[in-house]
Amino acid sequence: MGKYLGLDSSTQSLTGLIIDTDAGRIDTEETVNFDAHFKAAYGIDKGVLHLGGGQAHSAPLMWAEALDLLLQTLREKGCDLSQIRAIAGSGQQHGTVYLNNTAAKALGQLRGAAPLKEQLAGILSRPTAPIWMDTSTSAQCEELEAGVGGRQVLLELTGNTAFERFSGPQIRRFAHEDPAAYRHTAYIGLVSSFMASLLAGKLVPVDPGDGSGTNLMEIRSRQWSPKALAACAPELERKLLPITPSDRPAGPLSPYYVSRYGFAPGCQVFPFSGDNPCSLIGLGLVEPGQVALSLGTSDTLFACMDQPRVSAEGEGAVFASPDGVHYMALICFLNGSLAREAVRDQHRLDWQGFGEALRHTPPGNQGALMLPYFAPEIVPKVARAGAVRHHLDPQDAQAEVRAVIEAQALSSKIHSAWMGVAIRSLCVTGGASANEEILKVFADVHGCPVHRFETANAAALGAALRAWQGHLKAAGTPKPWKEIAAPFAKPLPGSTIQPNPAAKAVYAKLIGEYRDLEKRHAGLT
Repeated sequence: MGKYLGLDSSTQSLTGLIIDTDAGRIDTEETVNFDAHFKAAYGIDKGVLHLGGGQAHSAPLMWAEALDLLLQTLREKGCDLSQIRAIAGSGQQHGTVYLNNTAAKALGQLRGAAPLKEQLAGILSRPTAPIWMDTSTSAQCEELEAGVGGRQVLLELTGNTAFERFSGPQIRRFAHEDPAAYRHTAYIGLVSSFMASLLAGKLVPVDPGDGSGTNLMEIRSRQWSPKALAACAPELERKLLPITPSDRPAGPLSPYYVSRYGFAPGCQVFPFSGDNPCSLIGLGLVEPGQVALSLGTSDTLFACMDQPRVSAEGEGAVFASPDGVHYMALICFLNGSLAREAVRDQHRLDWQGFGEALRHTPPGNQGALMLPYFAPEIVPKVARAGAVRHHLDPQDAQAEVRAVIEAQALSSKIHSAWMGVAIRSLCVTGGASANEEILKVFADVHGCPVHRFETANAAALGAALRAWQGHLKAAGTPKPWKEIAAPFAKPLPGSTIQPNPAAKAVYAKLIGEYRDLEKRHAGLT
């Protein structure tokens, strides 16, 4: 027992969360916002480099710099990091990091005298990393599917059709457009494995939870697919380390962190996973049929499944759960906080005013609807940005606010049917889960209770729980996942929001009209 650190390297920030397993509580949470500290140095906007043509990248050295800043902040705020027994983490899924043949040596020689950025400045074969928001690989998706024998073959093999933002198509584009840099790439990792490598001081493999977001992993065997690798890029099997179990120790923490921040030499590092699979754990979804909703930069609705059921329409994704047994069904709506913030900023509101607008408008919005495609959408697939308004005055701030939230809730209900899970309750996380008025709309649309939790950082909490579970297993004293999650993944007392029967009836009628509007403008059949 003791204290465990979970890290979450997301699109816009790096969060550290420490749990105290003796007390059964979250001990500390701290976040470094990338724009607040690194906007000028890296040219980012909300953590992202927009390079044109649908290309969305970020900077791996910025993540390293943020890691130093986060650990320094934790120490300055009085955290005794020597008490941390093990560390695990999560990373924004699908992003790829490209390292040259100096990377392994540089990681192994990290010393506490100089910051990470200075010691690792020369390890990248590609200075930036394409991330999940990148929509530039349509051609590569088609080529990858054709290369394995068709879309259905890839779906059955990996659990997913080819998605533009997935890692495989991104790797293929890089290999074709910059073959010289690709040849000089010795190792390709994900955001998760890159961050774990920084901590372990050596190259750390990808875990199955994040590996299943690449279009390259066989979903049932949880190993790289030779067929998918061959269809993706030349010599790719040499540039990827073998997939490693989520609970297999990656090794002790690098001496860099012992000397610079006071960690204990025996602190263990476990493989990082994707942010969505870690959120599954952080919300306690370790039994089939449990469902959660994350309201973050993108909105995701996900469920724990006993078998890897797939979306025939290619709308959802299927990942391996980091619990090593189950699977995760996930639907990602890119226009999450991106759309909410667009409406908020357009009407010069703060979040309090946003909530007031919802409070003072009726369910159903008097028939005013919005398709909130402020950026190209994943589900339903919309190639070009452009919000669609139906009986909606763009100057009416209150109606616009309700329209964007109702659209997000209705879309989440429509596009979750393929999972085959009866949604009887929703666990919620993410930044917008703090807004009660937003959650009321989701409760009414889904017709079920919505539960809130102590932390909105479910991915970081899931990572900390993974560190605890892995540490116990490595010590020969394993605990069932249900017992691991139970003390932490429980709703705040009195925080559950029940659906309003009258509003529920309004949305039951409105959902058909919204579905028709979506079909007309998104080109659905």
